[in-house]
Amino acid sequence: MKAADVMTRKVISVTPETTIADAARLMLQRRIDGLPVVDAGGTVVGVVTEGDLLRRAETGTERRHPRWFEFLITPGRLAEEYAQANARKVGAVMSADVVAVAPQDSLGEIVGRMERHHIKRLPVIEEGQLVGIVSRADLVRALIQNLPKPARRAALTDDEIRERILDEIGKQPWGPRASVDVRAAAGIVELYGTITDERERTALHVLAENIPGVKGVEDHLVWVEPVSGLVIPAIGSEPPGNG
Repeated sequence: MKAADVMTRKVISVTPETTIADAARLMLQRRIDGLPVVDAGGTVVGVVTEGDLLRRAETGTERRHPRWFEFLITPGRLAEEYAQANARKVGAVMSADVVAVAPQDSLGEIVGRMERHHIKRLPVIEEGQLVGIVSRADLVRALIQNLPKPARRAALTDDEIRERILDEIGKQPWGPRASVDVRAAAGIVELYGTITDERERTALHVLAENIPGVKGVEDHLVWVEPVSGLVIPAIGSEPPGNG
C-alpha cells in the first residue's frame, strides 16, 4: 500500500500569517496535534504542532535560565526562545524543517520516517503542493481494513496442529525449535521446553493462536537466563509427563 491509498485528502492547513490563537483553536476543534503551514501558492513551508505551543509566556511555561547561565548561551538561542514564547503568528514558531512523503511512498517508508523523527503525521507532497496528510490514525484504519477475515475452513486435527506449529517455529529466525516441544489435545495447545528471552514466550503464544483449530494455549515453558543460568518456570506449569 502507498501513501495515496491511506492519506486524508481534505487537509486542514494554516499560513505563516495565521495567529497562534487561531491555530491552537483549530487543533483543539479538530482534535489534531499538528498543522501543515502553506504559503499563498500552496507550497508547504513548515509545520506547527502542539509541541511548538508548550513554552508560552501566557501560561508561564516559557524557558527561564539562571542569570549566570544566560552568559553561556548564544544570543541567537535566547532570541529564538523569546520568539517562541511571545510570537503572535504561526510563522515565528513553526518548524521549517518539514519531514514529508510522496503519494507513491510505501507504508513501510512512512512508518520508518515517523519512528526516526518521532512524529505522528506527515504531509504528502507532490510537485511541491500539499495533496494530503498521513497520520498514525490513518495507518490504524488501514490495519483494520486489511486484517484477515476469519476463514471458513475445516480445523486441523491435533496432530496437524502440532506439526504446523513446530513447522512455523522452525521458519522463524527467532524460533527456539531445538528447545521447544508442543502437545495438542481437543484444540488446546501446550507449550513445553526452554526459552532464553521472555519475548519468545509472547511470540510463541501468538504463533500458536494463529493456527486454525487452536482454541487455547497453555504455557509450560521455562525461561533460562542465559548469563546466570537461572531457571524460571511459567506460573502454574508442570514438567512433561506429570499431567
